[in-house]
Amino acid sequence: MIYLDEAATTPVKREVLEAMWPFLSADFGNPSSHHEVGESASRALEQARADVASALGARASEITFTSGGTESDNAAIKGIALAAPRGRHVIVSAVEHPAVLESAAFLGRLGYDITILPVDRDAMVQPPTLEAALRDDTTLVSVQHANNEVGTIQQIETLARIAADRGVPFHTDAVQTAGWLDLDVGRLGVQAMSISGHKLGAPKGIGVLYVNRRVPLEPLIHGGGQEGGRRSGTENVAAAVGMATALRLAGGSNDQVVAMRDAFIDRVLTDVPAAVLTGHRGHRLPGSASFVFPGTSGESILLDLERRGIVSSSGSACAAGSDEPSHVLTAMGYPAEVAQTAVRFTFGRATTAEQLDAVADELASLHA
Repeated sequence: MIYLDEAATTPVKREVLEAMWPFLSADFGNPSSHHEVGESASRALEQARADVASALGARASEITFTSGGTESDNAAIKGIALAAPRGRHVIVSAVEHPAVLESAAFLGRLGYDITILPVDRDAMVQPPTLEAALRDDTTLVSVQHANNEVGTIQQIETLARIAADRGVPFHTDAVQTAGWLDLDVGRLGVQAMSISGHKLGAPKGIGVLYVNRRVPLEPLIHGGGQEGGRRSGTENVAAAVGMATALRLAGGSNDQVVAMRDAFIDRVLTDVPAAVLTGHRGHRLPGSASFVFPGTSGESILLDLERRGIVSSSGSACAAGSDEPSHVLTAMGYPAEVAQTAVRFTFGRATTAEQLDAVADELASLHA
């Protein structure tokens, strides 16, 4: 099998499983318990929090462990908007993950005014567009670090600076960029960030929300006051340790992956005349190549490739089974019938050039 759907999920790394195992077996304590078994778990949890904070250039007190990227996005969008006294205006981009868009829509039902920023043909939010949308009552801006469907990397530093000049907190969904790009929150200039473990070699069910200590946050989940009062519930110590381990192992040079990606894109565009690259040609995730194939069926391409041992996807795993065209592609200006022909190939550092060549060969044969 050639697995090219790492934007949906990645395999759990052996080192992560080994780091987690003690907290799934002998060291099983509840970190809120005031005895040695519980305090041992608490020490592991706080070390994991410190390690994650170090990876993000943040303080440990600014890190909240969640169940994943979706919860982190919900907690950031709803939590900051509901806690902030500044106003009731929220700005998000048109190509956000549904976790952000649906959270904004929820706030809209509570009477908040929601502005959806348009994007260009490459899925980029242009800085003047954000500048024009900001108002005196804007309480939050959320723009993703990189798009999960087409791989476009946004100009987060520039966009966050524009928001900061108006005193508006800026959140970014960095689920797709963890392990690929620099996530130092100080350099990015963001006040809140979401990441998810299963995109970088940790198990499903663990995520991180960074929120700057100066930004008020209304918790989504109330109860025992865990996670500094920001997310009640007994913490998943093993998964938190796994998340910290995955972040420590992540990273490295992207040069080889970028070179393979560009060669793959060039081959597909050359050998499959119907193929159209989606997303920005250069400002895209190292392991992401996405296309539409006008006049064909994207679903049939996926099925034909899978019969040949190649696993890919049509876009967001969260929209799997939906007959609706991708909201990302339609926001980029693609007609609905073209958007429905999308195929996304996402891969990691373990993928080889030979595997990508084999996929390009199969795509060419399907369109011969």
